[in-house]
Amino acid sequence: MHAQPKPSGVTSHGHVTFLGAGPGDPGLLTLRAVEALAQADVLIADPPVYEVVRAHIRAGADTPLQPVEDEPASGPQRADDGADLVMGAARGGKRVVRAVAGDPGLDADATGEMLACAREGITFEVVPGVAEATGVAAYAGVPLRDAGGADVRFVDARTADGRCWTEIGASDATLVVSTTLQSVGADAAKLVSSGRKPDTPLSVTVGGTTTQQRTWSATLGTIERTLKSAKVLPSADGGRTVIAVVGERSAPAYRDELAWFESKPLFGWRVLVPRTKEQAASLSEQLRSYGAVPSEVPTIAVEPPRTPQQMDRAVKGLVTGRYEWVAFTSVNAVKAVREKFEEYGLDARAFAGIKVAAVGEQTARALIDFGVRPDLLPSGEQSAAGLLEDWPPYDPVFDPIDRVFLPRADIATETLVAGLIDMGWEVDDVTAYRTVRASPPPAPTREAIKGGGFDAVLFTSSSTVRNLVGIAGKPHNVTVIACIGPATAKTAKEHGLRVDVMAPEPSVARLAEALAEFGADRRAAALAAGELLKRPSEKRPQRRRPRSV
Repeated sequence: MHAQPKPSGVTSHGHVTFLGAGPGDPGLLTLRAVEALAQADVLIADPPVYEVVRAHIRAGADTPLQPVEDEPASGPQRADDGADLVMGAARGGKRVVRAVAGDPGLDADATGEMLACAREGITFEVVPGVAEATGVAAYAGVPLRDAGGADVRFVDARTADGRCWTEIGASDATLVVSTTLQSVGADAAKLVSSGRKPDTPLSVTVGGTTTQQRTWSATLGTIERTLKSAKVLPSADGGRTVIAVVGERSAPAYRDELAWFESKPLFGWRVLVPRTKEQAASLSEQLRSYGAVPSEVPTIAVEPPRTPQQMDRAVKGLVTGRYEWVAFTSVNAVKAVREKFEEYGLDARAFAGIKVAAVGEQTARALIDFGVRPDLLPSGEQSAAGLLEDWPPYDPVFDPIDRVFLPRADIATETLVAGLIDMGWEVDDVTAYRTVRASPPPAPTREAIKGGGFDAVLFTSSSTVRNLVGIAGKPHNVTVIACIGPATAKTAKEHGLRVDVMAPEPSVARLAEALAEFGADRRAAALAAGELLKRPSEKRPQRRRPRSV
């Protein structure tokens, strides 16, 4: 991937982009926001939105407001520090991105910083973001208008005065109120005392647009009791911003039908994926589409072969025309060959005239990133057996060379080698990399695995079962165990694990689908029984807190 060129036309002063990072979901960043982040010299982001924008920061960009681990995300380093950093970097000729939550046009501190830039002659632009009030309401399944077209009023309860409460209490507009969990009940009471009926519907959403989102529906007269019965108040996070929507025609009336986000099959589930971030990228993205929060924990580390001479000879043979085919059975094999190519100053052009096979879509994507488009992919099962089903037998008339280069792991099975030999091919079975057990994950992750902090774990091979148990311990019995196939399930059972989900075919995508179906069935059963839906981890026995003396 090539870095985007920095714009020309640098002046003595820099340039500031005031960027709205939206209400929490990183997917709500605009295309223009992503472009600005890719060109920034300096990123000054309010700590709560740093994680939203970090994936798009240009390599080498300075991030002076990056949150410090174990410190509150919303500390006092907000307006004053941010303004000073913006002006200092811009005066130094830097391209600055100033990221704020929601939309910068609704942020008073950002407005002040824009005025400071204007008065000092520093050029700036504004990249709007999804406003918290409208974005959270949409994710909560709360439309702000229906066919009747009621007026919509936006209110910040934290700054509203008595006159404002009197005015909105007397109106029949739909209200979108920014408030806090601690103040919801008092704000509802103010609306009632100002003229709204106690039975007026409202919804209250906390953590909007994130997988921590929760929404409660009630009336102005019952909301405080509803939150208390849900054990929301009193709460350590009672000061968190929430969005309350009040009105006869607004979402509370439609929420049961329109709550699309919180009704995702794995909404809020913490899912352990025993793979590296690189290996798990597409799987984790699929899990997020189901509402889950994936956590990648590598159980296998990849190391070079002990003796590299075999790989050296094979790569030289590839260049000199020794092979008709090269078969890749993993992303790691692609990476190993690519690194060897770079060592010799080669690139994808060395594959010219050679047929390339990939065992599955993920391996194919790694090849395409390398600049090589595979000629053969399994039409059915994505495995060595599936690849053999479609592999053509050696034909001395049409195949000028009878040899296949097979770079793979030291512990790979012999299925593919034996099958190719049976079809008349000669195979150079080359150890391209070694797999060893990874280091144990951090202590909090190990505690979550053994203590039931994860809702599910996806096992994609027998080795992931053995290695996870070896480096982190056995998952808690409330954790849903999902396995990619019978062999993996057998290993899980041998380690004392109950297998709850099995993929219908050995594919990581189908494994994630099977887990989502399990979650959907579980949700439907709870709703049919009139039970409160809980994630698996919420059903573990809670430790008793020690009494204070």
